[in-house]
Amino acid sequence: MSNEKWSLELSEYIKQGEPEKKEKAKTWETAIGLQDVDGLKPSEYLLDTAKEHIEGNINIVEAKQRINSYYEQSFERMKEENTEEADKVSVRITEILSENAFNFSPAEMLNIHKRLFTGIYDGTGKYRDYNFTKKEWILNNDTVTYSSFETLQETIEYDFNQEKNFSYKDLSLDESIKHLCRFTSNVWQVHPFCEGNTRTTAVFLIKYLRTFGFSINDEVFADNAWYFRNALVRANYKNYEKNVFEDISFLEKFFYNLLTNSKYELKNRYMHIDYKENVEEETSNINILSLEEQAILNIIRKKPEIKQEEIASMINKSLRTIKNYMSEMQKKGLIERKNGKRDGEWIVKGS
Repeated sequence: MSNEKWSLELSEYIKQGEPEKKEKAKTWETAIGLQDVDGLKPSEYLLDTAKEHIEGNINIVEAKQRINSYYEQSFERMKEENTEEADKVSVRITEILSENAFNFSPAEMLNIHKRLFTGIYDGTGKYRDYNFTKKEWILNNDTVTYSSFETLQETIEYDFNQEKNFSYKDLSLDESIKHLCRFTSNVWQVHPFCEGNTRTTAVFLIKYLRTFGFSINDEVFADNAWYFRNALVRANYKNYEKNVFEDISFLEKFFYNLLTNSKYELKNRYMHIDYKENVEEETSNINILSLEEQAILNIIRKKPEIKQEEIASMINKSLRTIKNYMSEMQKKGLIERKNGKRDGEWIVKGS
């Protein structure tokens, strides 16, 4: 089943606007979309099962049981369709993302890996015990240098301890996103598992970001899972002979779209090391927004006619501060005012 088909069918539930169905559909979209990291496609049966769950006819445990039974009943079906991994991992991701429980620790990441891939890969929920390389299309079949298996436990524990002790207090949105990108990039570069590292990282990341109170744009993971992986590759690759160095800007664009509803164009070809266009021009404005500016943009996107007094109240700033911010945003070309002060509205330019 093509990505376009399942995405189109699930998106109908999101458009209907019923809160419970909408949230379930978003979670399923993310779960299924993440299978694209490894080029996996779901079956029609999974989509039917997802719809039953979204409609409330079955719970998530029953959904898992249906998928397991589907593949237990026919070994030939499993071989012919080649959808077993996508189906089983999708329903497991949906289950995990539907739960509120979360603990920021390497043990949580190990547990997520075990829950996602038990019965699919060997050694689930355990760190790998050998070194490997992976040929990457965007690197002309070169590989990222992953952590040595002999030190990966110490490395990942160090990354987690650094993050746990890091304070986001008083950071701008730009500074926060840069730091989150670096943490995610570092953890992924460790590549602690034999298989399933990117999907495990993504699920862990979504759960972690929710602890910040972020409203995550689920469509970004649903539609751009392969981009996410390639962005992690580019953030961790350097080749001095070819004059190629680690570039985290692609991952930052992904995070901006994920967390702020920005509309940066996420194209895999831009990340190829031989891509000739000047990508710096396209990403030059990625760091110009403060947390307050982004909050203002989000607010006026939803309510263009809103008054500055209301904005000040919503983000707990003085009216004078809001007027200063919005004046600067107009100078930057981020927003403009249409039809005067009294009956006009705010326009977010380029959205």
